[in-house]
Amino acid sequence: MRKTNSKGIHSIRISAIILACAGALAVMGGMQPAQAQSLSSSAALSVEKQFSVPAQPLGQSINALARQAGVAISVDASLVAGKTAPAVQGAMTLGEALDKALAGSGLAASTTAGGSAIAIGVAGKTSSVLPTLTVNAGLESADGPVPGYVARRSATATKTDTPLSEIPQSISVIGRTEMEARGVQDMMDVVAQTPGVSVNVYGADNRGWEYINLRGFNAYSGNFRDGLPQTPFIPVYAMTETYGLERVEVLRGPASVMFGQGDVGGVVNRISKTPTGERIREVEVQYGSFDRKQLGVDLRDRFGENSDLSYRLVGVALDSNDQDRYSDGRRINRTRYALSPSLRWQPSAATSLTVLTEFLKNDSGEDPYYAIGGDGKLTNVKMGDYSFSKFRHEQTALGYQLEHAFNDQWKLRQNFRYSDTTLKRNVVWVDELQPDRHTYSRIARTWDDRLRQTSLDTQLHGKLQGDIVTQTLLFGVDWNENRGDANRFRGAAPDLDLLNPVYGLSIPTPQTPLANYAQTVSQLGVYAQDQIKLLDRWVLTLGGRQDQVRSVTDDALNSTHKVQNDSVFSGRVGLSYLLGNGWAPYASYSESFLPSSGVDINNNPFKPSRGKQSELGVKFLPENSRTMFAAAIFDLTKTNVVTYDNLTGDARQIGKQRTRGLELEAKTEIGRRLNLIASYTKLNMKVLESADATEVGKVPATMADRTASLWLDYDAGGGFGFGGGVNYVGPRQNDEANTSVQGGYSLFNAMMRYEYGPWLLRLNAANLLNKNYYSICYHGECYQGAERAVSATVKYRF
Repeated sequence: MRKTNSKGIHSIRISAIILACAGALAVMGGMQPAQAQSLSSSAALSVEKQFSVPAQPLGQSINALARQAGVAISVDASLVAGKTAPAVQGAMTLGEALDKALAGSGLAASTTAGGSAIAIGVAGKTSSVLPTLTVNAGLESADGPVPGYVARRSATATKTDTPLSEIPQSISVIGRTEMEARGVQDMMDVVAQTPGVSVNVYGADNRGWEYINLRGFNAYSGNFRDGLPQTPFIPVYAMTETYGLERVEVLRGPASVMFGQGDVGGVVNRISKTPTGERIREVEVQYGSFDRKQLGVDLRDRFGENSDLSYRLVGVALDSNDQDRYSDGRRINRTRYALSPSLRWQPSAATSLTVLTEFLKNDSGEDPYYAIGGDGKLTNVKMGDYSFSKFRHEQTALGYQLEHAFNDQWKLRQNFRYSDTTLKRNVVWVDELQPDRHTYSRIARTWDDRLRQTSLDTQLHGKLQGDIVTQTLLFGVDWNENRGDANRFRGAAPDLDLLNPVYGLSIPTPQTPLANYAQTVSQLGVYAQDQIKLLDRWVLTLGGRQDQVRSVTDDALNSTHKVQNDSVFSGRVGLSYLLGNGWAPYASYSESFLPSSGVDINNNPFKPSRGKQSELGVKFLPENSRTMFAAAIFDLTKTNVVTYDNLTGDARQIGKQRTRGLELEAKTEIGRRLNLIASYTKLNMKVLESADATEVGKVPATMADRTASLWLDYDAGGGFGFGGGVNYVGPRQNDEANTSVQGGYSLFNAMMRYEYGPWLLRLNAANLLNKNYYSICYHGECYQGAERAVSATVKYRF
């Protein structure tokens, strides 16, 4: 709620958080440090996996094999020092992979008594008297690579390293292996097969904007990178180069207790590739439809065999055309350059510092729009002109991730990032259709906008172990500041004749000011969370957060200075029951808020919109398997929505929207060589209250009520593999009054690959049958869906 005269209430809430923290700390004396559980490695040795490890130093090779098999590794450097390992490629068990890696080294792998570990020793000698390498199964990192298709841990939902089965909220994880198999080319491709998600609402768009909706609400405010927000200053949005990602996590439903301001649908957290200490050299070349040409490079290593410093350098260069063209045959070109150097310093097992940087430049034409003819039908005549329309986006970022463990129970984490994003945009839009019904008058517009964002998140993590109760404690303070500058102009442009469109015209730079303002939004949040595990069965998750948000807007055109302050409390409570055999039913309640700028008809500042959700679900992640199944039903309500009277145009904050739904997701290895991904979503969306009487009781426009997807990936042996799948998107309403519906469509995709030694060749096809469809016809303006696109990728790892 907005901060008015309720300081006492907010003080009570903050005091409640502090008291809860103090109470948790008070029980420390009766707790014992959490003990690591020894897990059998025999399953890891016998299950066949797909390995791809280049020739490199033996210690790094063993570490890479263990990572790709989904295990953690510690190695005595004196045993493997100076030794190298050959490349290990193909489908095999971890035991077979280790035999290949150790061939000729004089070392051998064997299980210790009881099969609790793998010992690496001199061949023919008892490993118990030698330095050993020990592999413990199942210790996947929450922010590291995903072994295969199925992740088992995440830090997005709770900011702690938590098994997915203990998270009382819907979450999906897409790893690097899945991204590459499906041949993703942007963020919409990455999340397209995730339940509760709809993408590409406005069709194929060459500019690079990311159109993602979660549970019927747009996810602009839910854009996160490495746990820190990438808040937009519309139309300045942060862009993502997917080649630089290790994994993507989609948390559905309100998430303000962890992340502060955000919409009710959830968050999409993009996890960057970072240094691992392994030596990897990867070069990737791609060529595809519409003259798509891309070069990717991923280099990582230590600075020396025993160095505390490791690095990673990820770079991408892209040159591509749009699927559409002007009437004279001219296509819209796009170039993108991205470079992400990172450096990791780990002086001890307790301390690490990772510095991350990013440089991205995206240039494109700016004319995805087609004109509507006098008969109300879409034409193939583009609105703009390539002589003027352009889109230039540049972003830079610098940040760090610091972690220090005080002991086995307590550790400190701090994440920081500063980013600077600029957008220079020129467009030409049709204005009015003249009496001849085939000539449009047009307007030209320009944007010269800039967004600078600074984020800092400091966390204290605690682990407390008792006889029957285990607690994972989290206390945090985060601060975020956005500084946006808008400079926008409007001017006249030459008319457009639909019967004889002429392009390449000289269009003067607009001189009439349309906007000239600066806005600074600052947020300070204090949060606490307790994950209480009782009898190794019940997991109770409690969280609370208090946010102070201040927005200052200086409008030079209107000579106004506006200040708005909001104070909001958000909470979450969830209960999971670990039933056994991997089953975990759960129930949860969560809240969100999103500040709303502006004032109503009575000149009262808008309060933040609020989101509340109740969710019931079940997850199935059996031990020693690569299987995940999740099902959820939810009831989600958003209130304090700003709506506009359909007769007077007055803004009134009385809007209320509700979404109820069912989500199903499955990822599994069927047998040794077949992977399956499937999802299904059914949404019941409705506008409950609005100042626009025509939309009350209606379904929100552009949102699909049903989506489904299926993907199969088969390893045929001998380095060959192939896969394919289908994405279904259900009907969408074309306007708020629900006067027309856009029909559903299905898109088929396919993949073939061949792997030989360090080489990988992959062929991907999206919309294989080249289905012609519209993503939406919003208020009569239709947006063409993506045409068939085929790409060939050659990767070399050395």
